[in-house]
Amino acid sequence: MKEKNSQLIGFTCAYTPMALIDAAGFTPYRILPTGEWPDQAGRLLHDNLCPHIKRVLDRALDNDLPDLFGMVFINSCDAMRRLADAWKSIRPGDNVILMDLPATAEKIDVSFYAGEISRFWDTLNTWRGAKVGPEQISESIIKYNHLALLLKDTEEKIRQGNLPGGSPRMQEIYNRASTESADRTIAYLKDIEEQDYDPADKATDGVPVFIFGNMLPDPDVYTLFEDSGVHVAGNDFCTGSRLFSSVEVDEEQDIFLNISHRILSHPPCARTFKPSSPAWIAEDVLAKAKACDAKGVIGHIMKFCDPYLARIPMIRKALQKEGIPMLIIEGDCTTRSIGQQKTRIEAFIEMLR
Repeated sequence: MKEKNSQLIGFTCAYTPMALIDAAGFTPYRILPTGEWPDQAGRLLHDNLCPHIKRVLDRALDNDLPDLFGMVFINSCDAMRRLADAWKSIRPGDNVILMDLPATAEKIDVSFYAGEISRFWDTLNTWRGAKVGPEQISESIIKYNHLALLLKDTEEKIRQGNLPGGSPRMQEIYNRASTESADRTIAYLKDIEEQDYDPADKATDGVPVFIFGNMLPDPDVYTLFEDSGVHVAGNDFCTGSRLFSSVEVDEEQDIFLNISHRILSHPPCARTFKPSSPAWIAEDVLAKAKACDAKGVIGHIMKFCDPYLARIPMIRKALQKEGIPMLIIEGDCTTRSIGQQKTRIEAFIEMLR
């Protein structure tokens, strides 16, 4: 095992059990595909591959990362598995673990992923060099449950237009929560709660829109949305609201089963499905759009993301039945790709007014 001074454990997927990383004495650090770096990932991976994976790899190749004690990868799709392989090639000294992720939340899948989470916990203890008790896991879960609650309160301020800085600031908060310790983010959110709010700052000009997709981590993109007349009333991204949700701790049940059940019951990513309800993701998008009184829906999909592209027709059909217009735009983890869509976004908003 490589000796390191860093306390950061890197991760790239919303299905990562962040509370376990905290319980082991480390800090979860999400490697976000934001910034500008030379396009080098094509040296190792196919060019027609998920931009998220390529941009994360570009960061690693350009040494644009803090010192990491280790990396956890989730085998959520083939592209993520390829990233794990490439990572071992370019950073052979890193501590790395790859966790297999089921595609459903059936009982057998929850049990399987609980085993993967247990293996991850054992690995973290090995990296730490000391055995940490289950009580520490419970304490960290309680802490992340508190963080999730504070984020929900902040999201409600966004829906009502009561958060100074609007949706760009909300995304900055999400990014902070996924790259800093939970304690620091909780303190920051409490400071926001205590700040005086001037009603004159209330954002009322934009048209309420629900935005969904795989990921959209750059706050500047939300500035572009707002400049185009969008009021982001709600969102569903793995770099946003989908990353943080509470875990119910049942003391009579195995702690890893609790965590597994909650993670697999997250709001659905397109790579997951319910055998009993094939249109689950469409129903979820529709319900969330209604909950935030959205007049329209914008889907932001990464190029070459086949799971999301395959599910767009059923989502569009579900929204059409309810008379909710939808706009689909594609991106590649750069602000430029969204900037090219600005005219389409503005035209969509004019249609909703």
